[in-house]
Amino acid sequence: MTDIYLPIIGQGSQPKEEDGVDLDFMRLPSAMATYAMPQVSVKLEPESIARVKALLQEVQAALSHFDPDHDNSFNVRNLTEQEQAFLNEILGEGEVSIIQNDDLNTQIQESVLAGVWRVRCFNPKNSKLSYDSIEVADIPKIIKEYTFESAAKQLHFDNENLPNGLMNALPLIAELNAKVADFKHDSQAHIINLSLLPQTPEDLAFLYETLGKGTTSILSRGYGTNRITSTLTDKVWWVQYFNSDDTLILNTLEVSEVPSVACAAMEDLEDSATRLAEVLAIY
Repeated sequence: MTDIYLPIIGQGSQPKEEDGVDLDFMRLPSAMATYAMPQVSVKLEPESIARVKALLQEVQAALSHFDPDHDNSFNVRNLTEQEQAFLNEILGEGEVSIIQNDDLNTQIQESVLAGVWRVRCFNPKNSKLSYDSIEVADIPKIIKEYTFESAAKQLHFDNENLPNGLMNALPLIAELNAKVADFKHDSQAHIINLSLLPQTPEDLAFLYETLGKGTTSILSRGYGTNRITSTLTDKVWWVQYFNSDDTLILNTLEVSEVPSVACAAMEDLEDSATRLAEVLAIY
């Protein structure tokens, strides 16, 4: 019998480089969120199931005939504790979470059905739940209406006492002021990629201080993580992209109503309408 030589390949199979450096591969994302039919463990009487199903049928209708100008909010506070637990298992938790630290103290979680959001507001004095609803939207209206309610319309700074070490901060502030002044409801997002610009630590610190930290924080998880934070300047957001190792790979400023990476697209809502119809068919 003739021996056949099969070469061994792959990481660790080759001799080390002469300079002693090992070949290092870029780590790829290890997981990605995918849709799966909900697994429901809560046992309910037929009347309770009918109540939850009726609510979800309204949600499904809002998805199927989505109108952004219509009120697509559905109160869930009239459901019993068990009925809400049943509803929570069906909806699950999706990729986007939002906290709005204002007078309403709002916490928002997207469901596994993109464009279907659970919106809760808590009394800041006693932390009691004051509002609880499901909303069908690209992004809940409360984010659009209240994020920049008290934000400054322009960036201001003391031109006589600028810190040393600034390189590009002042031209960027001028650019942001121009874009904010011209922003309209239907304006396209204007994005400044800080990762591609020469920046000093003093530039970034000065921008952060001048823009201020706003009330809304959005976390969007997918292949990596997108962390989106509103500023105290109207329509200006920090949008940062992190890989699966939580390393910052893209740092941007965005002038927009809400960054699109946090919003559900129309195609997402249509897909969610189909998926929810499949879930309701089981019951």
